[in-house]
Amino acid sequence: METINNIADYSGSKFGNRILARTVAFQILYQNDMNPDSNQELINDFLTTELPEHEEIYKFVNNLINGVKEKREEIDAKLCQVAHNWSIERMTSIDRNILRLAAYEIFYMNTPASVVINEAIELAKKFSGKDSASFVNGILDSFGKKKNNEISKN
Repeated sequence: METINNIADYSGSKFGNRILARTVAFQILYQNDMNPDSNQELINDFLTTELPEHEEIYKFVNNLINGVKEKREEIDAKLCQVAHNWSIERMTSIDRNILRLAAYEIFYMNTPASVVINEAIELAKKFSGKDSASFVNGILDSFGKKKNNEISKN
């Protein structure tokens, strides 16, 4: 299998490995959304092809993917609360999975919301339509504010 993500594109940044990890996790989530009966072996092959010799990143990607799958109903409910007039089904599969991935990191991991939002916007710019970055930003900004309010209450 040939790689589709050029690792060199991600290595220039201090956080390049995490950016690559989010990209690969998004691609797998998108694949699963489009083909729910995907063969796990194909997913594993994709991971090992895209992340050769990157055990730490591989674990991070698996954490993201499994976390989104496990919390998908909760994440989708949160998305519906802030995406006024947009049902999950109405969103493009690309945007929906970028949002799911980002929402998981914002609510269930210790990644700062600002980092997650920035990365999600970049994924939207790279993989989705011209208005997607604004759409993703608007929804995730609401999540970031909600998360900050929860932290300040504690």
